[in-house]
Amino acid sequence: MTDIVPSSFWIYFNLSILALLGLDLFFVNRQNKAVSVKSTIGWVLFWIVLALLFGVWIYNNIGSNAATEYVTAYLIEWTLSVDNLFVFIIVFKYFKVPDEFQHRVLFWGILGALVLRGVFISAGVTLIHHFEWLVYLFGAFLVFTGFKIFFHHEDEEADLSKNFVVRIMHKFVPMSDEYDGSNFFTRKNTKLIATPLLLVLVVIEFTDLIFAVDSIPASLSISKNAFIIYCSNVLAVLGLRSLYFGISHLMKIFKYLKYGIAIILIFVGAKMIAAEFFHIPSLFALGMIITILFASVMFSLRANSNES
Repeated sequence: MTDIVPSSFWIYFNLSILALLGLDLFFVNRQNKAVSVKSTIGWVLFWIVLALLFGVWIYNNIGSNAATEYVTAYLIEWTLSVDNLFVFIIVFKYFKVPDEFQHRVLFWGILGALVLRGVFISAGVTLIHHFEWLVYLFGAFLVFTGFKIFFHHEDEEADLSKNFVVRIMHKFVPMSDEYDGSNFFTRKNTKLIATPLLLVLVVIEFTDLIFAVDSIPASLSISKNAFIIYCSNVLAVLGLRSLYFGISHLMKIFKYLKYGIAIILIFVGAKMIAAEFFHIPSLFALGMIITILFASVMFSLRANSNES
């Protein structure tokens, strides 16, 4: 699907998201405190319901095929971004970020994600429109990434001191060794310097950029409509970042989810490569992704019950 939606759709969507984020930051979470489980569940349900209602809006205003593509891309983004939650856990743990400041980092990280993903998606759609052979390159990349994830073994510990972004920040940005509340900058001897919280924010943003390299081509395998891909990405990211506070301590339960992610990447990559010769209906792709997700979760729960 390559239909161009009215520019007003883009404007209203982004203004609505910014308004909701402003409500979250300046009213709901204006005081720095750890996010409660009750609040987490409420926000996760809110973003999921909002995403589903937006799917109904797409159905009524753009069409049924667009709605199917939106839901499929939304599920793909949710699935692929689960790994992002693992990275958040590692980053916050490594830098010893207090619980009450983690929400602030993720909030500003979302604003950065809106811009970065918008640029990536626009560039991806434009490139594919002008250079159709890139579809095969993106597809092959997704298949390769899927196999890499499937056979990859996680390290027990992560040493972020060797991270490229961390080394660059320490080299070029004057930085304090201590947190100053929820501030990204502080003053030391009248000199303005960065706090470790800014470093954490930059690492989170860079991580999102890396994950977008996988998720956006995967979404492009479902739809060529930049608006559909962008909205599905944004709403999935918002829901997942709320979800972080509720299940960060339970992520190990879904031990087979990474295999589901790998299979989904291989599937959408193969779909992208074969699109010129064999059309896979959007509803079939949606059903496959739901089936793979369900199977990986059920295998994980069964394995956990056998171990207990």
